[in-house]
Amino acid sequence: MSAALIPKVLVTKIGFDGHDRGSRVVAAALRDAGMEVIYTPPWQEIPAVVKLAMEEDVDVIGISSLATDHLIVPKLMAALREAGLGDVGVVVGGIVPDQEEKNLLDAGVARVFHPGSAMADIASFVRELAAQVRSRRVAA
Repeated sequence: MSAALIPKVLVTKIGFDGHDRGSRVVAAALRDAGMEVIYTPPWQEIPAVVKLAMEEDVDVIGISSLATDHLIVPKLMAALREAGLGDVGVVVGGIVPDQEEKNLLDAGVARVFHPGSAMADIASFVRELAAQVRSRRVAA
């Protein structure tokens, strides 16, 4: 696989949720699936995530939430758009109640993965999302 076709994914946690086992497992699974993964420790602030996404030219950002930090993802989506990164795909994984999932999707999140999601399904979706992001970038 050529480097140009390898999805580049940022896996991170925003807010005060320090439960990072799930994000580490997903980051390893994406790496094992042949993707370039940039992993951050927990407790990232939105401006830092936006800056890193820009510096690393990522295709997809994966946000892990096991507390209520998914509630600030709409602020991340707005910050990405303000920074000219509205084309970056965003997925969320973790504990997200059904009624709050709709808010994330309405904010522009591509998909929410719940506990028990198969790693192969996550990797497949992220790979497809990265391809869509790159197609949009080429067309722009």
